[in-house]
Formats: sequence, structure tokens, C-alpha cells
Amino acid sequence: MNTDNTQPGQDEKSLSKRDPRAGEWIRTVAFSVSLLAGVVVVALYVGYRYIEDLFTTPGPLTEPVTVVVPQGTGLAGIADRLAKAGVVRDPWVFEVGARLARRTRDLKAGEYRFDIAISPRDALDILTRGDVVARRVTVAEGLTVPRVLELVREADGLEGAITLQPDEGSLLPETYHFTLGNSRDDIVQRMMTAMEETVAELWPNRAEGLPIATPEEAVILASIVERETNISAERPHVAGVFINRLNRGMRLQSDPTVIFGLDSTGVLGRPLTRRDLETPSPFNTYVIDGLPPGPICNPGRESIAAVLNPKETKDLFFVADGTGGHAFARTLAEHNRNVRAWRQFLREQRRAGSEDN
Repeated sequence: MNTDNTQPGQDEKSLSKRDPRAGEWIRTVAFSVSLLAGVVVVALYVGYRYIEDLFTTPGPLTEPVTVVVPQGTGLAGIADRLAKAGVVRDPWVFEVGARLARRTRDLKAGEYRFDIAISPRDALDILTRGDVVARRVTVAEGLTVPRVLELVREADGLEGAITLQPDEGSLLPETYHFTLGNSRDDIVQRMMTAMEETVAELWPNRAEGLPIATPEEAVILASIVERETNISAERPHVAGVFINRLNRGMRLQSDPTVIFGLDSTGVLGRPLTRRDLETPSPFNTYVIDGLPPGPICNPGRESIAAVLNPKETKDLFFVADGTGGHAFARTLAEHNRNVRAWRQFLREQRRAGSEDN
């Protein structure tokens, strides 16, 4: 037997009529729930704004710092590294901020540089963009392969031994950027590729009638021009002199080729002697006809371009003039006068040096 006097379907209104305290209890609970929800919303908002303020506030760094993030490092590990380096005050601020920004999967490994007072948000931007530190190795024009490889071996941030064996003249001088952990072989290969691409680009636009049969010969002559002058404006003129001599069947008579024949580093460490100029060598252009068998250094783009499009000149000789440049001449008599002037300049320099001592 059903002893409950409440009929099925009896609603809250009828219940409250029977017992006023029940309706009051329901209203109290509903108010409490609404109040609690409001408190939670306010707390969440205040907490969010608090974290946002911390996330965008300048950090404690007083001087730039570099931080390395290894491959596979998680968000907590990155936040910890930033805190230890002084980039952020508290790792949890960075971690929570990254999660709220939904960028936890965008963080990239690498070497990063952070400036003074950088905020956690800006640090996050750097890490998600992958703005890694760009290191560089600069190869000057006219260096020989052994010297270039030495620079690559000494470059801080590169890894691994050099297993490639580039030929002389096969590395393009310029500045090469790399990131921490790149291999040395990769840099050397980039230099070789850059040289191949440069020669392939310039060769089709060469002047007509050049006594140069192949791109390889162009690099050989360019290497001689490179070692003869480091003045950009002079390179086409020097190239024009050598082109004229080749066209006339005259020997190049270039001192740098003699030096290379005596020492493959291209640095002799003493003045050339008459005996050096007369010593037989495949690279001694005072005793051989035409070009030597290979380059004597790594020429730059300007020297290669100068050889392929030399200055139109009737000059056949040049000698240093004491200003860093050269004096050019069409005839041997004029050249001999320039040589005498150069020797006089050297005597005066030595005399001035001895007086100073």
C-alpha cells in the first residue's frame, strides 16, 4: 500500500505549499550555487589576469644570455632552462603561459639569444618562431684550401671532422651562416656548391675572343688575379693585362704563382729571389707558357667576373706603385720606369724605418 500522500507528478509548487521551508531551502541552495559559480568565475578571471601580467612583465635579465634547447626537450624542461639562465623568474609562469597560448607544440630546439628584461611572452615568441642564433664563418678572397679548412675547423659551434677533400680553387670566399650543431662537412660542401653555381652563372656571359677554353681555366686565371690585387676596381685591369699576354703568347710572369709553387699555403714568409724566379715548377709562370695546371687560391666572385669580362686595354705590364695599387704600362720601357719608381719607394721606406729605430 502506498502510504505517501503525494500524488505522482506533484510539482515543487505544490510541495512548497504543503511545506514552506522546502521552497526556502531550494532557493538557498540555488543562490549558493550561483554565488559559488560567480566566485569561481571571478577567481579564474583574476587568476588569468594575474598570470597574464606575469607573462608580459619584463624579466630579470640584466645582460643578454644564450640558452641551448636540446632536441626533444619538453615544455617543463625548457621552462626550467629559462629560469636557470635568468630569462624568467619562475618556470611555472612560462609553462602556464605557453599552455594558455596553446603553443606548447610549437617550441623548437636550438640555440637562442635573449636580450635584457625580455618578458616570458617574448621569449615564447622567439622559441616558437625558431629564431636561433646565426653563427658565421667568413672566408676572405685569396685564401688557399688548407687555410679555409683551418678556419672551418676552428669555427665554434660546428661539429664533426672534415672528411671532404676539396681541390684548390673549389671553395667560394664569402660569409657562411650556420647554427649550433651543423657539421663541418656541410659548410665545406656549401662552399663547393657556391663556387660551382657562381662559375656556372658567370661563364655563359663571358666576353668573346678570350684565350680561356673552359670554366676551369677561368678559375685558374681568376686565382692569379685575386692574389695580384685586393682592390676591386683594379681586378678587371689586371685581368686585361693577363688576357693580353696570353693572346700574344707572352708568359704571365706572376710572382704569386711562383710563391705557390714553393709553398702551397701561398705564404712564403720572405721576398722572392732571382733564383726563385728561375727555379722550374709547374706553377712558375716565369718559366712555363700559358696558365699553370691549377688555381693558386680560392678566387672570389669579382675576380672570376673580371677574368670573364676584362677591361679592354693595351697594357702588358703592371707593378706596385706604393699606394696599395699598381702602375700599368703598355711598353717594357714604361714598365721599367715604373719598376725603378717602385724600388726607389722601397728604399725610402727602409731608410725611414731605420731612422725611426
